[in-house]
This record gives sequence, C-alpha cells and structure tokens, in this order.
Amino acid sequence: MKDNKERLQKFLSECGIASRRKSEELILDGKVKVNGRLANLGDKVDPKRDKVTVRGKRVIPVTEKVYIMLHKPRGFVTTMSDEKDRKCVSDLVKDVGVKVFPVGRLDRNSEGLLLMTNDGEISNKLTHPSSHVNKTYRVTVNGNVTDEQIEKLSNGSISLDNKNVLPCDVFVLERKSDRTVLCFIISEGRNRQIRRMCEAVRLDVIRLKRTEIAGIKLGMLPQGSWRNLNEREMQRLNGITGGKAE
Repeated sequence: MKDNKERLQKFLSECGIASRRKSEELILDGKVKVNGRLANLGDKVDPKRDKVTVRGKRVIPVTEKVYIMLHKPRGFVTTMSDEKDRKCVSDLVKDVGVKVFPVGRLDRNSEGLLLMTNDGEISNKLTHPSSHVNKTYRVTVNGNVTDEQIEKLSNGSISLDNKNVLPCDVFVLERKSDRTVLCFIISEGRNRQIRRMCEAVRLDVIRLKRTEIAGIKLGMLPQGSWRNLNEREMQRLNGITGGKAE
C-alpha cells in the first residue's frame, strides 16, 4: 500500500506557509499541531487526512498554484503583515484571488521586480543559497564611480558578515554630473547586499531597482501593479527549479 505521508515541514512549505527552514523553526517553537497534538520535527502527515494547524489556524493544501510578478514601489515592506503597521506588499496583491507570498525580498527603500507565489517548494528552490539565481539591479549612486571601486565591487573581495560576497558583474550604465547609474548582476541574496557593498566602497545609493530575476524581466509593468507570469516566463522558472512549476 502506497504511503501518502510526507514530512511536515515539506507539507507546510508546499502550502505556502513558509520555507522548509522557517517551517522547521515554527515546529520547534511549538506553533504547529497535527490533529490537535503538538508537532515534533520529523513528523509526517497525510495531506488528505491529517488536520494541521499553525498558530491555531488550519493549513489548507494548495490546489491551484499561482505565479505572479509585482512591481514593488518604494515604501512597502516585503512581508504579508507588519507589527509596525507599515505598508506591506500583501496590500498590492489582494485581488490575486489566492494568498501568495514573496519569493525572497526587497528592502523597504528598494523597488522593482518581486516574484510571488503560493508554491512553497518553488519559492524554496529559488531562494536557497545553493541556487545562485542571477538577479539584475539598476543602482543610482551619488557622484562619480572610479574603476577601482567597480573592480572592488565585482571581484568578490568585499566581506559581509565575515564572509566574502561572490564575484558579480558591475558596470556603468550612465554618468551624470552629480550621479552614476550602475548595473549589478548578482547570484546571491544576502540582506541589503548591494547597499552594503556600496557602503564598503564609500558609495551612497540614491535609488535601487531590481529589473530581472533569472531572465524574467520586469519590463513596463507599472509600479504597484502585478500580472501572472506568461508561458515563456514559466518555462524559465521550470528550467531553474527542475520543471515542477505548473
């Protein structure tokens, strides 16, 4: 007889509750119950038979998987709710029809392309440190940028949190009298990475906009708007994640 059970953290991730790692933290923190019993790390569940709750709310298995892009404006935090009552990206996707979650993050003062989905497994694959998904940013900084600064930004010599960043592509898009526009293409996603890299070479970021993730481009999508990924974009997503996106 086929065993329909799967690891609890995998089930939570597939339901869009959180990444597998965050789901494990929820279990360890005593936030998850299975059939009324406090869950333990390593527990398995049958999605069709077992009742799973997180913080008292029942987890409903995802039946329709949705993949969208959002043009996040500045001033919005990349969370579904905020204890400080700040504007959240969830406010911009209320009309999607199902609850979707951000794939990765953009800090409050940054803008641009943000992928969102209710597919926890795909989200986990895209954001896992081992995935090295390329992300492209248009970054405006004060003043002129020297060749030496560009070399240091791109060669992997900058240390953040006691670990060097990976080498990346950095080049000048535009020079003006009082500012420089740079293009960054990075393959990791540390917290405020580009801003901190610029700080390390004494560059002041005025504006930071993400324009592309793994070949999926923001294009002309207006700020604050969202749309479903098209067929070509889904093919790219499948290529990155092993063909699981539907």
